[in-house]
Amino acid sequence: MKNLLVTGGAGFIGSNFVHYWIKNYPQDTVVVLDALTYAGNLESLSSVKGNHNYKFYKGDICDTALIELILKEHHIDTVVHFAAESHVDRSITGPDAFIQTNIIGTHSLLKAVKKVWLDEGYNKETHRFHHVSTDEVYGSLEVKDPAFSESHQYAPNSPYSASKAASDHLVRAYHHTYGLNVTTSNCSNNYGPYHFPEKLIPLVITNILLDKPLPIYGDGKQIRDWLYVEDHARGIDLVIKKGRLGECYNIGGINEWANIDIVNLICGLMNAEFMENPSLIERFPSACRVHKGLAQELITYVTDRAGHDRRYAIDPSKSNEELGYQPKESFESGICKTIRWYLENEEWWQSILDGTYQK
Repeated sequence: MKNLLVTGGAGFIGSNFVHYWIKNYPQDTVVVLDALTYAGNLESLSSVKGNHNYKFYKGDICDTALIELILKEHHIDTVVHFAAESHVDRSITGPDAFIQTNIIGTHSLLKAVKKVWLDEGYNKETHRFHHVSTDEVYGSLEVKDPAFSESHQYAPNSPYSASKAASDHLVRAYHHTYGLNVTTSNCSNNYGPYHFPEKLIPLVITNILLDKPLPIYGDGKQIRDWLYVEDHARGIDLVIKKGRLGECYNIGGINEWANIDIVNLICGLMNAEFMENPSLIERFPSACRVHKGLAQELITYVTDRAGHDRRYAIDPSKSNEELGYQPKESFESGICKTIRWYLENEEWWQSILDGTYQK
């Protein structure tokens, strides 16, 4: 049995991880800490609310005293650290929050777990601090460059990726300096249920349903490696169980797509969904173009983002070979699941767009 503290557990990837862990390890205790800023949503955890092994705290990872209290009160032996500001556009217009949460917040967590686990001796031998990072710390690739491996030099290009790179280095330092049991995973772009609607895939789906433009930065040929969010949770599980202390593991889908191709794919799938299910026309009366099978007409090209990285791609060979990791979902199966989830959970995403979701 484990006692987990999941930071940022009301966010997109964090909430999916909580669902995954409770489903697969019902005997374990899962404590969620989330500040419920704009991307944190308690409705994403509503299905586990009554579980007696689940506990939620609204709080900031910068509150070291609160972290220490939670670690002791719930005998926490494993921290899975998702909490982060993660939207690149927001980091360009307001980088301060990214420095505060991603760097200062991570350091606050590390100070708390060092004090409780190492200095005071709670779970001194059996603890684990798992840090969830991103492929963006490695910088940008040209089209023919090999994918990022764990030995790739860090070269972050946005305030977001720079703040995540700094947090990665802090985690590494606490292992090598103090002996903290840490692992880090760097993942490719996630997609799936509970994804905040400002991100590409949910934005395209919800904008089609609202008959709004589908904004494409620049020429739309920026390439990303996509990973279904439950496959990410499965990868983290393997790192926690089998990963070597102090090591980093890339978790990727080996699934590269240009942004414009993803948008066209979603448009086509949405056209097909409405053609096959006429009741959707009644449920989404505003979705005029997709009613006619013309969702692609909403595509609108806009000025490219400042410092926009051209390509990310993850080489997951180390995770495959050391941990036996393989994603279960293809992009085709995962994107169909994602579209159907958004069609079936209008109340969840509409409350975010309306600003009425629980904070």
